[in-house]
Amino acid sequence: MKRQADRHSLARRMSVWLTLQTFVGLALIATVVYATIAVHLASRQTQTLKQKQALVIHLLDEAMQSGELRELRHRLDDFLAGHDDLALTLRGTNGETIYRSAGLQPGAKRVGAIEFVAPPLAGSGGTVSAALSLDTRADDVLLQQLATALAASALLGVLAVSAGSYGLVRLGLKPVQHLVDQTQALSAEQLSKRLDGSAQPQELQPLVAQFNDLLERLEQAHGQLEGFNADVAHELNTPLTTLIASAELALRGPGDSRALRDLLGSQLEELHRMTAIVRDMLFLSQADHGARARREPVHSLAAIADGVIAYHEAALADAGLQVEVQGDIAGRFDAPLLKRAISNLLGNATRYAAPASTVRIEISDTGNGRARLAVINRGAPIPPDHLLRLFDRFHRVEAARPHGDAHHGLGLSIVAAIARMHDGETFARCDDGLTTVGLVLEGG
Repeated sequence: MKRQADRHSLARRMSVWLTLQTFVGLALIATVVYATIAVHLASRQTQTLKQKQALVIHLLDEAMQSGELRELRHRLDDFLAGHDDLALTLRGTNGETIYRSAGLQPGAKRVGAIEFVAPPLAGSGGTVSAALSLDTRADDVLLQQLATALAASALLGVLAVSAGSYGLVRLGLKPVQHLVDQTQALSAEQLSKRLDGSAQPQELQPLVAQFNDLLERLEQAHGQLEGFNADVAHELNTPLTTLIASAELALRGPGDSRALRDLLGSQLEELHRMTAIVRDMLFLSQADHGARARREPVHSLAAIADGVIAYHEAALADAGLQVEVQGDIAGRFDAPLLKRAISNLLGNATRYAAPASTVRIEISDTGNGRARLAVINRGAPIPPDHLLRLFDRFHRVEAARPHGDAHHGLGLSIVAAIARMHDGETFARCDDGLTTVGLVLEGG
């Protein structure tokens, strides 16, 4: 495990890469320096040979005019005196040696030799061929020493950069370790804590911000989950307690058939209530796990709304309400889900609308391929803090609105789930006694 951790260590990988880059860079610099000096030395050797060639030709020209071969040899000896790195040979047309210098030192390496034809000497019987050689041992030794020095410098530079880069990388990663220490202190009981990014570099600030946003969402989700569990327990505990109490009373009573029938009817109502809660919870669970709307062509949302109104006709009549539908739009929607969403919105408006008022269903196109459906009723205003939580599960506005205990508080949560299944969103507002609750749907 430790070996695998070392292999995936960011500090180790960055240090290795910096070392390799340094090695390649120093190697390239050393190669360029070595090649530049080598070319310079070779050019200097060639230039030296050409200069000596010009001097030899000059001496031969003078000897040709004077005709003194002995004087030529004496001058050539004087010319080559002190130049142990040069060697000169003169041969006549028939190959006989006219002049040969003392020669290079033993072990000399003759490179860059120049052969040329000199002017004919008096008494030589024709042209003279000359060969001029240069001993390059001194330059070879210099290049060897230079190569050794460059290699040693590159090696020492790589070692120094490797050690320094490892230390700098570890120092640079200290803020990351500080974040790790902070995250280790987090737990499900401490989700309210946030990472302190004040001491972090600019490059890590987006990561800290994103992580804190994630903690915020986790805290909200954890709070909603705990509240959801408490609400579920409360909602199911009430009908279960009623069922148990009524059954115990029935068992203790005289067993009158009419009383038993009334008891069974009351228990059946509670069982229907529990079944509705469980069914709605299952639907919300499926929506939370990514269930999508089954889209099909819908030619008229207004027609769907009219069908829902007909279903609620009795409840609307009892509440003394009128309903009107304004606007229409076509698109690809899940018609059964839309009926359920409109039914929940209309049922919510029916319960809380002022008597003898009109409930309005507005259907419009937002202009970007999305449909907007809103149910508007006049009634008691909703406080702003409750308006923000209107689509939360089991949330009721008992303090502000009547009839809160008659329903289990999942209707608008289902509306929000249906909006998400259509890639949409919900909205709610309350202005001048008018409450507007609705959803925006993707119509494609």
